[in-house]
Amino acid sequence: MILLTVLALLASYLLGAIPAAAWVARGRGVDIRKVGSGNSGATNVLRSLGKGPALTVALFDILKGGLAVWLARTLGLEPGWDGLCGLAAVLGHNFSPFLRFRGGKGVATSFGTIAALDPLVGASVFVLGIATMWLTRFVSAGSILGAVGAGLMVLVLNRPWWLSAVVIVLAALLIVQHRENVRKLQAGTERRLGERVDEQVN
Repeated sequence: MILLTVLALLASYLLGAIPAAAWVARGRGVDIRKVGSGNSGATNVLRSLGKGPALTVALFDILKGGLAVWLARTLGLEPGWDGLCGLAAVLGHNFSPFLRFRGGKGVATSFGTIAALDPLVGASVFVLGIATMWLTRFVSAGSILGAVGAGLMVLVLNRPWWLSAVVIVLAALLIVQHRENVRKLQAGTERRLGERVDEQVN
């Protein structure tokens, strides 16, 4: 069982590490790490390549988190390990060995993990995040408020300690990954949803 658990965690990490954004962009002759924010995620794909490619990347990244949770449960691992497998997928997405341990910010994969672990919390976070993005036109604001909301919800709903711990760690990691966006929001230089970018990053 120990070996099975280790293999599940490794498989989840490698699943999360699949760089959908980079590969979709490469198929269109673009190095996603050299345009826009340089981030390998759906938002940068949206700004650089448009809605179709971005939707493909977002759905795949959400699926990575959900599949990691499903894998742990299918293998019959003890409760809690499904959450850790989801966390491993997010870490793989954020620090992908296929991209020299760079990656995205983990928003979609974190959402997929949380939705698979607790559909009620996942649905609530989705509504909060989308509403915030629609009102502010800032993807980063919706992502951050969604993360905070997820952390608060698992505590208010008195979810099992391991579930609360996993969700809070995911939320904290997401916020840390958005630290540059927070600075840009404060400075008034953050890009709004729908703005396209063509310039190369340094």
